[in-house]
Amino acid sequence: MATPTPLREPTFLILTALAREPMHGYGIISDVAALSGGRLALRPGTLYGALDRLTDERLVERDHEEVVEGRLRRYYRLTEAGRAVLTAETERLRRNVEAASQRLRARPAVGGTSRGPANIPGTAARPILRPTGGPA
Repeated sequence: MATPTPLREPTFLILTALAREPMHGYGIISDVAALSGGRLALRPGTLYGALDRLTDERLVERDHEEVVEGRLRRYYRLTEAGRAVLTAETERLRRNVEAASQRLRARPAVGGTSRGPANIPGTAARPILRPTGGPA
């Protein structure tokens, strides 16, 4: 099964966490929480399910294992294919952010109107005509 594009946020952040160096599960969970500003708290079952899927897709691979306080700690690392997917997704997101930023910068000032030709460069805004006179 191929990794869908665009990547889901947890997958994107797991790959991002592994971009710098191999990490073990708890390290990935902590890094994903930090990268998301605390919005995304991965549970171990969710993380290891995602790591199994990413390993099957050859985006992540086991790096090494060590025993710490009697417990096995398995480290994972990003593969070249994983780096390519993360790079492509980062570029896709960058283009989306740039497009949104351009639109926001082009937005009329507060109190302006977003209707009609006033937003088209090189055109003058038409005044809004209101009826006058008549009974009050």
